[in-house]
Amino acid sequence: MKIKAIMFVQYKKVKERDKLKVVVSNHTELPIYMQIKDQIKEQILNGTLKENETLPSIRQLAKDIGISVITTTRAYSELEQEGFIATTPGKGSIILPRDNAMVREQYLKRIEEAFLLAMENARYAGIDKEELVVILKTLLEV
Repeated sequence: MKIKAIMFVQYKKVKERDKLKVVVSNHTELPIYMQIKDQIKEQILNGTLKENETLPSIRQLAKDIGISVITTTRAYSELEQEGFIATTPGKGSIILPRDNAMVREQYLKRIEEAFLLAMENARYAGIDKEELVVILKTLLEV
């Protein structure tokens, strides 16, 4: 019996336009539109992209990183639904002011996800709730 080796080729395309940096890869299970959305969102949350800055047009970003316009449209659409950007037909997409409640909610979501992962790992390792609380308290003191 012959065994065929399958090789997966990884590619990354990086394009910087002003301050925006987007890296897409087919080496991850995360869809490309989510990669774009998550990277833009992170750059907004960490202050790399400032309010009222203009993002590249959907067509320009698609062209720059070599992907479908449909993919960038979906990423921008979800960013708009989540309140990170506003798009005006013919004028483009701008970064909305960072509302403290929105930023807080995004970080709360990340914290909850991290706690869920920690609890799952603790369960696998046989660590009980009390020991997990001790670990958290110890980390908070550092």
